[in-house]
Amino acid sequence: MERSSSGWFGWRRKKKARGGGAGGGEEEEEDQHKVVVDGSEIRELVEDREVFGMLVDSKFRQLDADGHGRLSVQELRPAVADIGAALGLPAEGASPNTDHICSEVVSELTHGTSQGEVSKAEFQEALSDILLGMAAGLKRDPLVILRMDGEDLRDFVASSRYEPSAAAIFSQVGSEGVPLRQCLLAALEQLSVDHGVPPASDAWAVENILEPALQQLPADQLEQPASRDDFFRQLKELLGAVADRLQEQPVIVAHTENTYDGSGIKRLLANKFELDKLLDSVWRGVTADHKNKASKECLIAALDKMADAASLPYYGAVKQVDAVVDDAIKLAKVGDGKTVDEAEFKKLLTDTLGAVMQQLNSNPVFVSTSTVVHEPLSGSALFSSQQQGAK
Repeated sequence: MERSSSGWFGWRRKKKARGGGAGGGEEEEEDQHKVVVDGSEIRELVEDREVFGMLVDSKFRQLDADGHGRLSVQELRPAVADIGAALGLPAEGASPNTDHICSEVVSELTHGTSQGEVSKAEFQEALSDILLGMAAGLKRDPLVILRMDGEDLRDFVASSRYEPSAAAIFSQVGSEGVPLRQCLLAALEQLSVDHGVPPASDAWAVENILEPALQQLPADQLEQPASRDDFFRQLKELLGAVADRLQEQPVIVAHTENTYDGSGIKRLLANKFELDKLLDSVWRGVTADHKNKASKECLIAALDKMADAASLPYYGAVKQVDAVVDDAIKLAKVGDGKTVDEAEFKKLLTDTLGAVMQQLNSNPVFVSTSTVVHEPLSGSALFSSQQQGAK
């Protein structure tokens, strides 16, 4: 897996202040390490009907190899992945919200078709729904794309934060007889992108950055029991080696942070007009098979339809929130096959949301994810290529 150190990050930058010259003034310095993907470029693309139509035509012709004018469901996912990458989205798996939307729309699109195939018109409509759904999810929960080249890690090691952080880590992982290697590996797992360390949960980062850096330390010392002083010294050496590796081969990381505390549900429940409108929409979307039944599966599907408005993750995306939802459904005493009418179904949904809100308000769920991704192309490049083709 190759990592590029130029390209996308050359045209979208954040600003950071630095000390200036005479008079104590400050000037702005460009920093290419951080980009926020909020879905705005995706919306711009879909709303430009001419450019979006050309994109659909091009992608459909590329995928419809036999020219019979229809695509299989297996061909939809790579099409969405390619376009998503061109718009600045990381690979599938980096954002549970956008992954869920893609899976749901593809499933609904091919539901009931005899051979699981779609026409170009259906493909364009589905692609629009998928991308707009991704844009909505990213607007609510933006992805921060970080280019890690060792600079932030060196700043951390040289800062006043290093010793307190190292001491806190050693107090948790260091004990009598524990080898230094084990302590250092645990430290890499606890340090995060905020410190400039790529995620130790990622196999590529471990194989290409973290493990080679660890191998630069004296092998005989790594197997000895770790003292506090040895740990401090060798951790600093290790992080320096990681920074060197990152300088040689920068890593692109998609990072998200979310706190689910029930505040979104509270706002929704307080707005009766919006709540009633949403409940009506959800009830209309309930399939005929589930129209008079309040099964757990049906209720979860309905809650997913309300997730954006309630600032909740989709079921299956965050296991801690899933547990809260499961408990709330138990409190509602939902049983498979229980017959309910429209009013009872809406009340069940409202009561379940209220129970979820109370639990999250008492015990908020904080979720942080970091995923190593391929460097995507810029949305601007995509627009440019499509517009040039129109001339």
